Amino acid sequence: MDAFREGVWDAVPADAQPEAFERRRRWLLAHVAPGAKVLDVGCGDGAFAAELLAAGATVIGVDVAESALARARVRAPRADLRLAREGEPLPIDNGWADVVWAGETLEHVVDPAGLLADIRLALRPGGELLATTPAHGPLLTRTARLDPRSDHLRFFTRRSLRWLLAPHFGNISVRRSGGRFYACAS
Repeated sequence: MDAFREGVWDAVPADAQPEAFERRRRWLLAHVAPGAKVLDVGCGDGAFAAELLAAGATVIGVDVAESALARARVRAPRADLRLAREGEPLPIDNGWADVVWAGETLEHVVDPAGLLADIRLALRPGGELLATTPAHGPLLTRTARLDPRSDHLRFFTRRSLRWLLAPHFGNISVRRSGGRFYACAS
């Protein structure tokens, strides 16, 4: 799986901007106070980590691809960036984060329930998960011909995303906008 994850990043142009970046950036920053400690799960090339740092947050970013982290070290040099191994606990102390940001991440994970359990541990009591993921309606998830070359392993409806979050979080809000779900959970 490591070679696959590295290969995905090798195929992404160096100047690529994350999908719906401006909309997602505004939403994220509206939920993060200056001085907050943010764990950026699936930090990729560091685009959001850089924005969080500029807004006054302390950021630890984790990703499963070393090639993504190499890009993030250039884009967000003040972030603490760490390699996360799939199937292993997140490389962060329990209770460290005020906020966990998982932007366009959950759909790529082999074990999203396991990741959410780790995220819950990383959050301080009262901390919040902020996540975005592509929105797929029930009809699409039943009838779509899925691209076997895609790195998306999961396709969420509002209901399935809530169902995934519910064992780990009590207060869950999921809204759909611009072809994606925006989830807040604490």
